[in-house]
Amino acid sequence: MTMLTDYTALSFDVYGTLIDWESGIRENLRPLTDRLDHEMSADDVLELHAKCESSQQAQTPARRYSDLLATVYRRFAEVCGLAVDWDECRRYGESVGNWPAFPDSADALAYLKQHYKMIVLSNVDNQSFAGSAEKLKIQWDAICTAEDVGAYKPAQANFDYLLLRLDELGIGKSDLLHTAESMFHDHVPARANGLTNAWIYRRHSKQGFGATMDPGQLAETTFRFNSLAEMAEAHQKAVA
Repeated sequence: MTMLTDYTALSFDVYGTLIDWESGIRENLRPLTDRLDHEMSADDVLELHAKCESSQQAQTPARRYSDLLATVYRRFAEVCGLAVDWDECRRYGESVGNWPAFPDSADALAYLKQHYKMIVLSNVDNQSFAGSAEKLKIQWDAICTAEDVGAYKPAQANFDYLLLRLDELGIGKSDLLHTAESMFHDHVPARANGLTNAWIYRRHSKQGFGATMDPGQLAETTFRFNSLAEMAEAHQKAVA
């Protein structure tokens, strides 16, 4: 049976897994959603954002995430029939570094860091990630961003880049456990690349896929936890 202790490195999605991006998205879309003449549910807001974001990432894969999100904000407004100026759009794009971490992220990462090499694989730009990294409070062994790659997950280029970094770090593919929430962005392409994976199922008590697109068929998962704290606790038990 596969054990958490069988691995020497973890690669992490960040937004949705470590950073509570759904709260960040909803809060920073309020200048739009508060102006609507009808109420949108939280899931409706997130699902519309996912459609706008995924489409824009496919159309402009080399664009920095903060700049891309500014366009997503404008597209969201257009769908809702609202007018916005570019300064308002730009402020939304620049909000990423202020989105909150999940309450368990920093402590669980600090524990896991004692046992694994820790790698970021994130659909973000470097400046935005720097703001998030302050909340996560660990020293990463490698940081792979969409800005570095010039593409957004689930594009193959992101996983090619990750595997290249593994080689540089002297980490075997079989020694890596890819750890993420999103089926669409992470688990489906990770499994296609022969990676084992841990699903941090933050949305376990909710319906749908929230701020990520429906992946269609769910990917197989090696491990499933409802939080990162659960994963750290499972590792402690495996060690004991």
